[in-house]
Amino acid sequence: MEIRKFQASDISQIVQLFYGTVHSVNKKDYTQEQLDAWASKEDEELRLASWRVSMSNNITFVALIEGIIVGFSDMTRKGHLDRLYVHKDFQGQGIASALVNTLESEASRLGLTELDTDASITAKPFFEHRGYQVVKSQCVERKGIQLVNFKMIKPLR
Repeated sequence: MEIRKFQASDISQIVQLFYGTVHSVNKKDYTQEQLDAWASKEDEELRLASWRVSMSNNITFVALIEGIIVGFSDMTRKGHLDRLYVHKDFQGQGIASALVNTLESEASRLGLTELDTDASITAKPFFEHRGYQVVKSQCVERKGIQLVNFKMIKPLR
């Protein structure tokens, strides 16, 4: 596996990976209606444009296996871990850990003292295992549909 910085040309693979992951991996914790609100096909063009900009502005890394993007993650320069997704066919192989390790190292290098994230029900155990603590449960709205997630924080040493 290779981890490298995001390139604008990665965006199509990233958006497809996001959709496939949400609709397969997260279906054990969210209803179909919630998944459709979170990751809808209709929003793909908008997501291609908006994510290209935000990922270019954020600190963003992609994980590749044999040249194929199998995961991605990004954080703001203030330490908000925004997105972390691993391809549905590559779960449990250490890809998410490698991406978060990279972001945490980058955060430390920038002198940040903590990272925070809004973790899905599905991702919460992963982040807890890595030392993130739940600050509060949240209910966010997407297209009029309520989704539960968790504000989590990890102090950096």
